[in-house]
Amino acid sequence: MILSLQRGALACMLALVSATAAAQGVIYKCTPPGGSVEYTDIKRGNYCTAMDLPGTVIAAPPRRAAPARSPTPAGQPAAVATAPAAFPRVDNAEQRARDADRRAILEDELKSEQQKLAELRLEYNNGTPERRGDERNYAKYQERTATLRDSVGRAEKNVEALKREIANIR
Repeated sequence: MILSLQRGALACMLALVSATAAAQGVIYKCTPPGGSVEYTDIKRGNYCTAMDLPGTVIAAPPRRAAPARSPTPAGQPAAVATAPAAFPRVDNAEQRARDADRRAILEDELKSEQQKLAELRLEYNNGTPERRGDERNYAKYQERTATLRDSVGRAEKNVEALKREIANIR
Protein backbone atom coordinates (compact mmCIF):
# COMPACT_ATOMS: atom_id res chain seq x y z
CA MET A 1 0.00 0.00 0.00
CA ILE A 2 2.80 2.44 0.90
CA LEU A 3 4.52 1.61 -2.37
CA SER A 4 1.38 2.44 -4.35
CA LEU A 5 1.02 5.78 -2.47
CA GLN A 6 4.62 6.64 -3.31
CA ARG A 7 4.03 5.76 -6.97
CA GLY A 8 0.86 7.91 -6.99
CA ALA A 9 2.72 10.83 -5.42
CA LEU A 10 5.56 10.38 -7.89
CA ALA A 11 3.13 10.36 -10.83
CA CYS A 12 1.42 13.47 -9.48
CA MET A 13 4.76 15.23 -9.03
CA LEU A 14 5.84 14.33 -12.57
CA ALA A 15 2.56 15.68 -13.94
CA LEU A 16 3.04 18.89 -12.00
CA VAL A 17 6.62 19.34 -13.23
CA SER A 18 5.62 18.70 -16.84
CA ALA A 19 2.73 21.17 -16.52
CA THR A 20 5.04 23.93 -15.29
CA ALA A 21 7.51 23.18 -18.07
CA ALA A 22 4.71 23.41 -20.62
CA ALA A 23 3.54 26.69 -19.07
CA GLN A 24 6.88 28.28 -19.92
CA GLY A 25 6.37 27.21 -23.53
CA VAL A 26 8.48 27.35 -26.63
CA ILE A 27 8.33 30.23 -29.06
CA TYR A 28 8.65 29.42 -32.75
CA LYS A 29 9.75 31.77 -35.51
CA CYS A 30 7.83 30.81 -38.63
CA THR A 31 8.81 32.09 -42.09
CA PRO A 32 6.35 30.73 -44.67
CA PRO A 33 7.14 30.83 -48.42
CA GLY A 34 5.36 34.22 -48.69
CA GLY A 35 8.23 35.81 -46.73
CA SER A 36 6.28 37.16 -43.75
CA VAL A 37 7.62 36.40 -40.27
CA GLU A 38 5.34 35.14 -37.51
CA TYR A 39 6.14 34.40 -33.88
CA THR A 40 3.91 31.80 -32.26
CA ASP A 41 3.78 29.08 -29.63
CA ILE A 42 2.44 26.52 -32.12
CA LYS A 43 4.75 24.80 -34.60
CA ARG A 44 3.15 25.06 -38.03
CA GLY A 45 4.92 23.00 -40.63
CA ASN A 46 8.58 22.73 -41.65
CA TYR A 47 9.15 26.46 -41.89
CA CYS A 48 9.05 27.01 -38.08
CA THR A 49 12.16 26.92 -35.91
CA ALA A 50 12.26 26.96 -32.12
CA MET A 51 13.87 30.08 -30.68
CA ASP A 52 16.34 29.90 -27.82
CA LEU A 53 15.09 32.63 -25.51
CA PRO A 54 16.39 33.36 -22.03
CA GLY A 55 14.01 33.47 -19.08
CA THR A 56 12.13 36.68 -18.48
CA VAL A 57 14.51 38.55 -16.24
CA ILE A 58 13.95 42.27 -16.07
CA ALA A 59 16.86 44.25 -14.74
CA ALA A 60 16.08 46.95 -12.23
CA PRO A 61 17.07 50.48 -13.22
CA PRO A 62 20.25 51.73 -11.58
CA ARG A 63 19.70 53.62 -8.37
CA ARG A 64 20.62 57.25 -8.20
CA ALA A 65 22.15 58.49 -5.04
CA ALA A 66 20.14 61.19 -3.29
CA PRO A 67 22.01 64.48 -2.93
CA ALA A 68 23.50 64.87 0.49
CA ARG A 69 21.72 67.45 2.59
CA SER A 70 23.39 69.21 5.39
CA PRO A 71 21.30 69.32 8.54
CA THR A 72 19.95 72.76 9.38
CA PRO A 73 19.73 73.96 12.96
CA ALA A 74 16.24 74.05 14.38
CA GLY A 75 14.36 77.24 13.59
CA GLN A 76 16.49 78.19 10.59
CA PRO A 77 15.24 77.86 7.01
CA ALA A 78 16.90 75.40 4.66
CA ALA A 79 19.43 76.77 2.20
CA VAL A 80 17.99 77.94 -1.12
CA ALA A 81 19.48 76.38 -4.24
CA THR A 82 21.58 78.82 -6.18
CA ALA A 83 21.86 79.13 -9.94
CA PRO A 84 25.09 78.05 -11.63
CA ALA A 85 27.60 80.79 -12.37
CA ALA A 86 27.02 80.53 -16.14
CA PHE A 87 23.25 81.00 -15.74
CA PRO A 88 22.13 84.32 -17.26
CA ARG A 89 20.99 86.87 -14.68
CA VAL A 90 18.28 89.48 -15.13
CA ASP A 91 18.40 92.68 -13.11
CA ASN A 92 15.44 93.66 -10.93
CA ALA A 93 14.21 96.47 -13.21
CA GLU A 94 14.11 94.15 -16.22
CA GLN A 95 12.27 91.48 -14.21
CA ARG A 96 9.70 94.03 -12.98
CA ALA A 97 9.12 95.13 -16.59
CA ARG A 98 8.65 91.52 -17.69
CA ASP A 99 6.24 90.91 -14.80
CA ALA A 100 4.27 94.04 -15.73
CA ASP A 101 4.04 92.89 -19.36
CA ARG A 102 2.93 89.46 -18.24
CA ARG A 103 0.30 90.94 -15.93
CA ALA A 104 -1.05 93.14 -18.75
CA ILE A 105 -1.28 90.15 -21.12
CA LEU A 106 -3.03 88.02 -18.49
CA GLU A 107 -5.46 90.81 -17.62
CA ASP A 108 -6.35 91.20 -21.32
CA GLU A 109 -6.95 87.45 -21.53
CA LEU A 110 -9.02 87.59 -18.35
CA LYS A 111 -11.17 90.41 -19.73
CA SER A 112 -11.84 88.56 -23.00
CA GLU A 113 -12.56 85.30 -21.14
CA GLN A 114 -14.99 87.08 -18.80
CA GLN A 115 -16.76 88.60 -21.81
CA LYS A 116 -16.98 85.17 -23.45
CA LEU A 117 -18.37 83.73 -20.19
CA ALA A 118 -21.04 86.44 -20.00
CA GLU A 119 -22.12 85.72 -23.60
CA LEU A 120 -22.26 81.97 -22.95
CA ARG A 121 -24.30 82.46 -19.76
CA LEU A 122 -26.72 84.71 -21.65
CA GLU A 123 -27.15 82.09 -24.38
CA TYR A 124 -27.37 79.22 -21.85
CA ASN A 125 -30.20 81.07 -20.01
CA ASN A 126 -29.92 79.03 -16.78
CA GLY A 127 -30.27 75.70 -18.58
CA THR A 128 -33.13 76.66 -20.89
CA PRO A 129 -31.64 78.21 -24.02
CA GLU A 130 -34.01 79.44 -26.68
CA ARG A 131 -34.81 76.78 -29.28
CA ARG A 132 -33.63 77.34 -32.81
CA GLY A 133 -35.55 76.59 -35.98
CA ASP A 134 -33.20 73.76 -36.92
CA GLU A 135 -33.86 72.01 -33.59
CA ARG A 136 -37.21 70.40 -34.31
CA ASN A 137 -35.79 67.21 -32.86
CA TYR A 138 -35.66 67.53 -29.04
CA ALA A 139 -32.45 65.47 -28.90
CA LYS A 140 -30.62 68.15 -30.91
CA TYR A 141 -31.83 70.79 -28.45
CA GLN A 142 -30.63 68.70 -25.49
CA GLU A 143 -27.27 68.17 -27.18
CA ARG A 144 -26.81 71.90 -27.72
CA THR A 145 -27.85 72.58 -24.11
CA ALA A 146 -25.26 70.08 -22.84
CA THR A 147 -22.59 71.64 -25.07
CA LEU A 148 -23.44 75.11 -23.75
CA ARG A 149 -23.32 73.85 -20.15
CA ASP A 150 -19.86 72.36 -20.76
CA SER A 151 -18.68 75.57 -22.44
CA VAL A 152 -19.88 77.67 -19.49
CA GLY A 153 -18.07 75.38 -17.06
CA ARG A 154 -14.86 75.49 -19.09
CA ALA A 155 -14.99 79.30 -19.33
CA GLU A 156 -15.53 79.56 -15.55
CA LYS A 157 -12.48 77.36 -14.95
CA ASN A 158 -10.43 79.50 -17.36
CA VAL A 159 -11.43 82.67 -15.51
CA GLU A 160 -10.47 81.12 -12.16
CA ALA A 161 -7.12 79.92 -13.55
CA LEU A 162 -6.31 83.36 -14.99
CA LYS A 163 -7.15 85.02 -11.66
CA ARG A 164 -4.85 82.58 -9.83
CA GLU A 165 -2.08 83.21 -12.36
CA ILE A 166 -2.40 86.98 -11.93
CA ALA A 167 -2.29 86.58 -8.14
CA ASN A 168 0.96 84.58 -8.43
CA ILE A 169 2.80 87.38 -10.24
CA ARG A 170 5.24 89.14 -7.92
